[in-house]
Amino acid sequence: MKKADNSIEIKNLIDKADLLFDNNQNTSAYYYFNKAVLLCNPRKDYVEYVYSLSCMGNIKYLQGDFINSEAILTKTLPYLKKIKKPRYAWYVYVLLGDNYYSTDDYSNSLLYYKKALNLKQSNFKKTKVLIYIAAVYIEQKKYEKAELILLVLSKKKDIYLKDKKLNDSEYARILYHLGLSYLRQGKLEAIDYFNRTLKIQLESEDYDALIETYKSTALFYQNINLKKSKQYAKEAYKISLKKNAISNKIVSLKLLIETSEGAELKKYSQEYLKLHDSFNTAKLKAKNQFARIKYDYNREQEENLQLKAQTIDNELQLERQKNRNFVLYIIISLILSLLTFLYFYLKLKGKKQKNDAIFESDRRISKHLSDELTNDVYQTLTYAENCDFQKDENKEKLLSDLDTIYSRTRNISKEHSLISTDKNYEIALKEMISGFKTPELNIILNGFDLISWDNIEKNKKIILYRVLQELFANMKKHSQATLVSINIKIIDKNLTIIFNDNGVRTKNSTPNFKNGLQNVENRIKTINGNIIFDKNSEKGFRISFSFPL
Repeated sequence: MKKADNSIEIKNLIDKADLLFDNNQNTSAYYYFNKAVLLCNPRKDYVEYVYSLSCMGNIKYLQGDFINSEAILTKTLPYLKKIKKPRYAWYVYVLLGDNYYSTDDYSNSLLYYKKALNLKQSNFKKTKVLIYIAAVYIEQKKYEKAELILLVLSKKKDIYLKDKKLNDSEYARILYHLGLSYLRQGKLEAIDYFNRTLKIQLESEDYDALIETYKSTALFYQNINLKKSKQYAKEAYKISLKKNAISNKIVSLKLLIETSEGAELKKYSQEYLKLHDSFNTAKLKAKNQFARIKYDYNREQEENLQLKAQTIDNELQLERQKNRNFVLYIIISLILSLLTFLYFYLKLKGKKQKNDAIFESDRRISKHLSDELTNDVYQTLTYAENCDFQKDENKEKLLSDLDTIYSRTRNISKEHSLISTDKNYEIALKEMISGFKTPELNIILNGFDLISWDNIEKNKKIILYRVLQELFANMKKHSQATLVSINIKIIDKNLTIIFNDNGVRTKNSTPNFKNGLQNVENRIKTINGNIIFDKNSEKGFRISFSFPL
């Protein structure tokens, strides 16, 4: 059969997604880009396929979901060499560089920025990438390399003659990064470059860039002139309010807290807490929304394939039935009726399961946020209202409490993130475990490198990840363990895990501790596993569980 030509529908979907993206409706834009990807045949529609995926990767990057952004962008790499125009490869390489830069993976960031630089592109795009490379060198403390690039670029004011505003914006970024390099080294020349940058950005009304320059200028004056530092922090805060840039508002408020006292300190501290709460709630909701879009369209793709297969089968059956008797016609009618009934039944059942799963996820996340943060936020607000901030120790305690709330919120976000089950699973599992390691807690892992993780089913990987996460969380809450060991080995085609710690559970922690173990037991049972608990107050806690491979 001749395959359907979806090129017109793909183009219409991409045009619609582009329009939504230009109007900052990123969730809706992601929806239509994803729909276009599902219709694309990568062998034939590779340009549209790469473009749609790169835009989806950009949306994930803007959302702060760097892991999924990288995963989406990586899908484009095999098709880049097929596209003659280098702008698509340039866009993908720069986005990958941005993702790695945002996760402090500067070596990989530099790798992809250099790939973009080696492409045949305009002087304007080459200049942009050189600025990115200089920014990486600054973070790596390779200041001489960064300054060598930036000083050469600073001598060329004509970067993009077609558009004066863009030209001035890029030139200002060169000056800004020179100032940033000097600031990191504690050199006074930094302020000259920041002042020149501010002059250009104010004239061109480049408000997004102005926020960064004001923040860096505030940092420059922080230990020299507290009044000026506060003045520039206020300017950054004003623009972030105008642009509704929540992450920039949070950073600006932190600077204002460090440079304020009395009523102003109280005001900025309360605003900081409110913003943190709304920002993290919005991020969790956005992740759920994107996950739902992905679930809906994966399911839609499967259903479309099922319907296509069913249609082909029906056509063949009709050809064969031309020479058969009336009884066979009745049998076929009954089969088709049954298939239709099953289709709608399964569709309704799947929809209910999906909604139940989303509701349960929202309920669990809400409960987790309430259990972990409500009391701390209330106590911090009460402290901010009643404490005398003329004393430095009180101010330092408030900042410490705010940082603690921020760290715990970030940890909760990580706990509810998607789990990688591909070739990176072992790395993701070890990173999760290492996240519980502290100066007071040592963790010993045995046997991890001997397991062929690629041969283990996806759902079993997820169960193992969540079970270990639950055990560590319970250990952290209900004991004072200083040592944890995890041994993994294969016995009789079963994966066996032994978890030991030297902690002591108090009587008050027992009910919650048992609830956590019940969750662990329930998870293991879903994959036909066995679990053995061995609690001993003198030796600590021991649990072993296994499941068939």
